[in-house]
Amino acid sequence: MSARDVVFPAGRQALYDQNRYSPAIRSNGFLFVSGQVGSRPDGSPEPDLQAQVRLAFDNLNAILTAAGCTFKDVVDVTVFLVNPESSFEPAWQVVGEYWGDAPYPTLTGIGVTWLYGFQFEIKVIAKLPDAASAAA
Repeated sequence: MSARDVVFPAGRQALYDQNRYSPAIRSNGFLFVSGQVGSRPDGSPEPDLQAQVRLAFDNLNAILTAAGCTFKDVVDVTVFLVNPESSFEPAWQVVGEYWGDAPYPTLTGIGVTWLYGFQFEIKVIAKLPDAASAAA
């Protein structure tokens, strides 16, 4: 197996090293991004749900940017919500601020009982820009 082509956002490598996972891996023209939560720089959860969702998207966008992507390159999204009966509507109001216009990526939403102290997590797969397109 070849070495993994890991993408680290600026300033957060120590947090990923501490938790022993990669934020994103480039492979075969795609970027596979680990689940992103609304963590503060020290890794602690942002307590307010809507602020947490915004911070999760900010963390996601930092990884996408580090790989030369934007949210428009995202083709598949998985979101995890604790207590979706009460958290879905407030979280989804914020998601629209980042989602952009149609066509939208595919989406799978999963209700969970625990996210390590967080209420929302987003994981994506993005198509990496073609080298020829990036040079143009």
